[in-house]
Amino acid sequence: MIKRCSCVLLVLLVAVAAACTTDSQPAPEVLGGDPELGRQLLVEYGCGSCHTIRGVRGANAVVGPSLANFGRQQYIAGRLSNTAANLITWIQNPQAISPGNAMPDLGVTETEARHMAAYLYRE
Repeated sequence: MIKRCSCVLLVLLVAVAAACTTDSQPAPEVLGGDPELGRQLLVEYGCGSCHTIRGVRGANAVVGPSLANFGRQQYIAGRLSNTAANLITWIQNPQAISPGNAMPDLGVTETEARHMAAYLYRE
């Protein structure tokens, strides 16, 4: 009985330890994206007026979600798997993905969205 309880306890401890791990998948790579240009575009488009974005001066708003450690998030806007392709699409046209959400369509091009995604995944 004690041996069986010890085994069960050991299995539970291993399961809890695995659930508490801080390891995460590496952030997606954005082919053709320039993170520094992406940072500049985040400033130009005023993304910091709604979001907190590490490394972007003045980007400390709390209207939208924080974009700090974005690569570690599992989902984009709580709806899409966090992949480079999904993020680029979301940045370009968030209203097509989730009509009526608070993020406006800003007219960001695919190339600009690619650069912005590269920055967000780098941070």
